[in-house]
Amino acid sequence: MTGSRVVALGHYQPERVLTNDELATMVETSDEWIQSRVGIRERRIAAPDESVDEMAWRAADKAVANAGLDKDEIDYVVVATCTAIDRSPNIAARVAARLGLGNPAAIDVNTACSGFAYALAMADQAIRAGDATKALVIGVEKLSDWTDWTDRTTCVLIGDGAGAAVVVASDEREVGPVVWGSVPEMSDAVRIEGREGPFQQEGLSVFRWATTQLPEIAQQVCAKAGLKPEDLGGVVLHQANLRIIEPLAKRLGATNAVIAKDVVESGNTSAASIPIALSKLVERREIPSGAPVLLFGFGGGLSYAGQVIRCP
Repeated sequence: MTGSRVVALGHYQPERVLTNDELATMVETSDEWIQSRVGIRERRIAAPDESVDEMAWRAADKAVANAGLDKDEIDYVVVATCTAIDRSPNIAARVAARLGLGNPAAIDVNTACSGFAYALAMADQAIRAGDATKALVIGVEKLSDWTDWTDRTTCVLIGDGAGAAVVVASDEREVGPVVWGSVPEMSDAVRIEGREGPFQQEGLSVFRWATTQLPEIAQQVCAKAGLKPEDLGGVVLHQANLRIIEPLAKRLGATNAVIAKDVVESGNTSAASIPIALSKLVERREIPSGAPVLLFGFGGGLSYAGQVIRCP
């Protein structure tokens, strides 16, 4: 096998919907203020007893079912998260146990909002190296555990949930080369520090960096995949802020692509945002099977990663 491909996706979001109007009863804000600045209308918030590994398991179980695989065939599980409370066992091991897998390699990766793209690249590389054949890649976050609900600059952004992808060995490379990196001088622009957090960010700095630097990096991802932006059938950026997503997509020049805007109804779910948004687009059949889709995440670290995949 010379490559890997995504064969199925799945996502899970908690039942509770927290609207902007309800948030306005908790902190000084309004629906108009939130939508005008970040484009978010509502978000899902996990129940107090709904854990990170439970949400990851639910998304993963759906993805595996959609792939039609025997669970014992999965030999690699990689979970992207920055909100796990327990240090050990890791979320990947707990998901493997909940799913009843055989003896997969199980690893967590923490690059915050770029985590899913990092995890997908790791799975692709393991498969191409011959060290895995069928991988489960998960992005999951429970940011509500780490949020100061009196800080309107952050609490209006966040949401909880999980998304998962099944990646298998392929004769052709359908998960393209990754472009990844970081900006060390901005490593503290997005933070969850200490045992209790809370989530903090220098929103203006991140906004300026994303809107000025990311278009060129995203174009590098396309070039590395041997494509032009106008060849893309879909663009799934980290769902951080609609006011970042829209100008980025426009500057990228992906004129024929469906642009994911799940942030409007899900908020910023960090490492879970790309797989949740992509899973929804595939579920609704908004992107044709086989179409090239740009995935690109950025956030805490300040880390970034992106690749082009073929839509399952």
